[in-house]
Amino acid sequence: MESKAIAKFQRVSPRKTRLVAKNVQGRGVEEALNILRFTPNKPAGVLLNVLKSALANASQLGGVNVDAMVVKEVIVNEGPTWKRFMPRAQGRATKIHKRTSHVTVILAEGQE
Repeated sequence: MESKAIAKFQRVSPRKTRLVAKNVQGRGVEEALNILRFTPNKPAGVLLNVLKSALANASQLGGVNVDAMVVKEVIVNEGPTWKRFMPRAQGRATKIHKRTSHVTVILAEGQE
């Protein structure tokens, strides 16, 4: 049985989020929660919330052992980019790209 949770338009760069997501993919749920709790990056907090949501979704399914679940897949896609300008010297302006990401966590029953 699989469980899935999606968080869209998260204000964190997809490239940085993928670096943190690699650490938890394929691990047990309890181990993944501990890794994310003690990782001092902003994407870790976003992934932690999505993982908790996927666990809550799994607990709503009948006959699923939540403790035996494994992080099957973590998908981080790029969302829309906010485009801003920053004033610079001599009347110039430079572009600022504030990137967003869509995070999907899929949990499955099985061995690590």
